[in-house]
Amino acid sequence: MSVGTAFHPRTEAHNRKMQWREWSGYFAASVYADFHDIEYNAIREQAALIDVSPLYKYEVRGRDALALVDRVITRDATKLKDGAVYYAPWCDEDGKVVDDGTIHRLAADRFRWTAADPQYRWLTMNATGLQVEIEDVSESLAAVALQGPWSRAVLEAAAGESFADLRYFRRRGTTVAGTAIDVSRTGYTGDLGYELWIPAGRAVAVWDALVSAGKPYGIRPAGMIALDVVRLEAGLILLEVDYTSARHAMNSDQAYSPYEIGLGRLVDLAKGAFVGKRALAAEVRSGGPARRLVGIELTWDDIVELYDARGLPPAAPAVVSRSHTPLFDVGGGRQIGRVTSLGWSPILKKPIALASVPASHERPGSKVSVEWTVEARRGRVRATVVELPFLDLPRKRA
Repeated sequence: MSVGTAFHPRTEAHNRKMQWREWSGYFAASVYADFHDIEYNAIREQAALIDVSPLYKYEVRGRDALALVDRVITRDATKLKDGAVYYAPWCDEDGKVVDDGTIHRLAADRFRWTAADPQYRWLTMNATGLQVEIEDVSESLAAVALQGPWSRAVLEAAAGESFADLRYFRRRGTTVAGTAIDVSRTGYTGDLGYELWIPAGRAVAVWDALVSAGKPYGIRPAGMIALDVVRLEAGLILLEVDYTSARHAMNSDQAYSPYEIGLGRLVDLAKGAFVGKRALAAEVRSGGPARRLVGIELTWDDIVELYDARGLPPAAPAVVSRSHTPLFDVGGGRQIGRVTSLGWSPILKKPIALASVPASHERPGSKVSVEWTVEARRGRVRATVVELPFLDLPRKRA
């Protein structure tokens, strides 16, 4: 049975149609308004609050805390400075991704670890022989993403101090509504934004302070549907959609290495031993994986023709589809891969998708086609492989 997050007393009042979904045992708003476009616009043009409390959150502390982090993630944790944040995947012994998330260095011997799936057992198993304490703070620590071009102004108004010096993927503490919180320059929107880490008992007070400070900037809560659109535009992957956790994979085809899901840049084979290093090194020596994650742009005119053939006006996908769709080689017409996330980008004015393709088709400009169904009739839409992310806003890093 799902329960409300620490912000539920406020998010429930805004969710007029009671459109909830389950996220790790919590209620998460799919959409607050009649349609998600106004929430999308708040993220891209104003400021938005997104309740991300259902993330799994852990504190790793002790003499060997750094050693544990470095043993598990694929990046070199010894380079993670106090006040900095890493985004990284972590793998099993076969070099297949278990999950991906953020690691925040809170002090020399203390880290905050976030993940989409439960990781307490995995961290504990890998802590063998180390002097380290792992605490699950998922319930005691609330989290809200403050995102959008005016997010900095809202945060500064609420905290009463400047955040112009807090750079991308950095963190520091502050006080909002008389509450000591932690602020990280992170998010899942590809826009200027922050994530606020708040003691659960003070979540409502901090929410109210942010809403009050954000009124001049048109702040509003945003739900999961709008979040799905912006994360697709930003080319960000989603667990159990764009890849399957190695712990849930039923066969080898369902397990993915970092190189297969666009995270190869986050693998440091020059660092010391870490879980999966041997397998990943072998994969590199063999020339890399047979499949790669890419971005594709679909041809709108082809979509129009499919609808026209059925006597219907063309329809852009209103929400991001998470259903895997066959992807074909334009020349031979054989299936070569699949689309994992597909949707319409309101800001780019075009249909975009993430897709798993063979190495032969990963180069930008490669031509493929995507299965598209209209009134139970299957057709194909031409598409072109493009660089990720689809949308790269300078203000995200400003």
